[in-house]
Amino acid sequence: MKTNNTSAFTLIEMILAIGVASLVLLTANLVLFTALHLRDDTANMVDAATPVDSMVSFLKRDLQGCVAPTNGTSKVLSGGFRAGNGLTSVGVSDPVAVEMFTTTGALSASQPWGEIQRVTYELKMPTTTGAIGRDLYRSIARNLLTFNSPTVEEQFMLGGVESVKFSCYDGAIWQDAWDTTSATAVNTNLPLAVKVAIQMAGNAQAQPVQIIVPLDVVARTNMVFSTTSGG
Repeated sequence: MKTNNTSAFTLIEMILAIGVASLVLLTANLVLFTALHLRDDTANMVDAATPVDSMVSFLKRDLQGCVAPTNGTSKVLSGGFRAGNGLTSVGVSDPVAVEMFTTTGALSASQPWGEIQRVTYELKMPTTTGAIGRDLYRSIARNLLTFNSPTVEEQFMLGGVESVKFSCYDGAIWQDAWDTTSATAVNTNLPLAVKVAIQMAGNAQAQPVQIIVPLDVVARTNMVFSTTSGG
């Protein structure tokens, strides 16, 4: 008489195997979902920070390249520096927060412009319907020797901005307004540093984006040095 000794899984073993497999699949699904959620959050943070970083880079370069005014007046190519609220700039339709002459113009063999250009930063109403805040623009005038109103090129920098404020350091205090172009100007030179505060719209509790840029350019004075000789 022959007996068959074939082994097989019992019902309890099958139930335990299915339970362990389900637990492994559930854990893997949870890890995958968390990784995808973290990836989306990181991508959103990078996308949101990229325009701010780009704007800050442009702004720092413009301020660091500021041309010092000559004897406190606004010459054509020696420039002037103005910061404050409600400033007007020729060729720019909206009030500007700052106007500067800076050596950030790109030289090109096909364009007859020098490296000095007039740059302004201003807020404009957004063109997108339903967008919050306003749009920050960088306006550039390259042809500074024209007898007519200069052609201004507008460059979109950042959207969703509530306000932008420039403060100028005179060596003792921060001033909310600075103007070297007036004939009776108190400030006849560039500030020692410029602080920029950009408040984003949609969250009043959020801290503004702040940068401080030292200005190392000092204008020549019209001081006359005299020498004396003795025996």
